[in-house]
Amino acid sequence: MGWCEAREQDPLQDSVYSPIFLALRGSCLYKFLSPPVTTWDWTRAEKTFSVYEIMCKILKDSDLLDQRKHCFTVQSEAGEDLYFSVESDCDLAQWERAFQTATFLEVERIQCKTYACVLESHLMGLTIDFSTGFICFDASTKAVLWRYKFSHLKGSSDDGKSKIKFLFQNPDTKQIEAKELEFSNLFAVLHCIHSFFAAKVACLDPLFLGHQAPASAAASSATVSKAKYTT
Repeated sequence: MGWCEAREQDPLQDSVYSPIFLALRGSCLYKFLSPPVTTWDWTRAEKTFSVYEIMCKILKDSDLLDQRKHCFTVQSEAGEDLYFSVESDCDLAQWERAFQTATFLEVERIQCKTYACVLESHLMGLTIDFSTGFICFDASTKAVLWRYKFSHLKGSSDDGKSKIKFLFQNPDTKQIEAKELEFSNLFAVLHCIHSFFAAKVACLDPLFLGHQAPASAAASSATVSKAKYTT
């Protein structure tokens, strides 16, 4: 947690920066106007975001919007871009590591996430499961329409509003199969998929896992078992 400067558009100026206090705690990113002191303060954050449904991006010099350096953005589950500036490269690296760690631990904890969606006017559900991949099922009957592993996803695109087109490779025929689903919370779904993929990649990095081992063990011991989607 720590102080950052948030960039906001001002009708009388090109941009204005305001001090805000950011905190990564458990499954959430909190945005405060002043640091939390008591337990009650954590319930009064200006904004709260689920870490696996947002996207943090460290900005290169070519991406900066003005003369300020050491900046990063957070795209919310609603698609809103929040722009932050910190004081040094060290601070920036610390925030990047913190986001990576928080996201990895939360994906590891929840294991799967299901979103409501629509396919050809029918209400469906899409489960993103850390162990098995993607599962699409009928919301009323729970019958599975299709399932693919993460490795079967060869590409995807979205219309920036509600629709995602997935390109999966059939494991038997090796043919590419297109699946298009419509969501009411497009950016949350996109960010969640990215978080699960990032956690999968992190599992292959011994250095990253070595740094996460103590925190992961603590999180696991404090987590009660959760019911998972079964078919």
